[in-house]
Amino acid sequence: MLLVCRRTVAAFLGLALVAACSKQPAPSRGQPVQPGATVLALGDSITHGTGAPPGAAYPAVLASLTGWNVVNAGVPGHTSSQALQQLPGLLAEHRPALVIVSIGGNDLLRRQDEATLRDNLRRILAAVREAGAQALLVAVPRPTLAARLTGSLDDHPLYAEIAAEAGVPLHAEGWSNVLADDRLKSDAIHGNAAGYEAFARGLSGTLQATGLLAR
Repeated sequence: MLLVCRRTVAAFLGLALVAACSKQPAPSRGQPVQPGATVLALGDSITHGTGAPPGAAYPAVLASLTGWNVVNAGVPGHTSSQALQQLPGLLAEHRPALVIVSIGGNDLLRRQDEATLRDNLRRILAAVREAGAQALLVAVPRPTLAARLTGSLDDHPLYAEIAAEAGVPLHAEGWSNVLADDRLKSDAIHGNAAGYEAFARGLSGTLQATGLLAR
């Protein structure tokens, strides 16, 4: 009887574990973006490639890895509000199949209102969708005292929340990993050529895993 009870409990726990796992949201997926398509990289100085020679920014590396025409729309110093203002003209000019959104670092560093950042990210993703393009959101590290003291970084959780809410793929830990490694950065908030290449390669893995880049 004791053996039967143990088996029953084990079976129950196994079913409970499966049920719990099934409640975890599956990563959002997209449609493959074909070689030669135009992809817009929206961002700030780390998209622009500050800290590395010309041609070493991550959009240029990503273009070589994917065969896409990746437009570097990174503007040093830009906040999410400025990126949102810039976006309609970029969408009209380039008509991208995909927009990679990596913005918000300056908002966080300047301690601007996080509610405004959330709203701007939602509006950016909505504008991309209304233009008929797909979107991928890139998580940005959160500046904390622990990060300054230990050099360790982690993503601000609002990016995962916004991606799940909007149903778009998320590239997590990309910038956090690069900017936590002294070998991959030119200063505290920018990569170097090796860092931007590492970011682009990690991003291409996420693009493949989410179906946006054909294997």
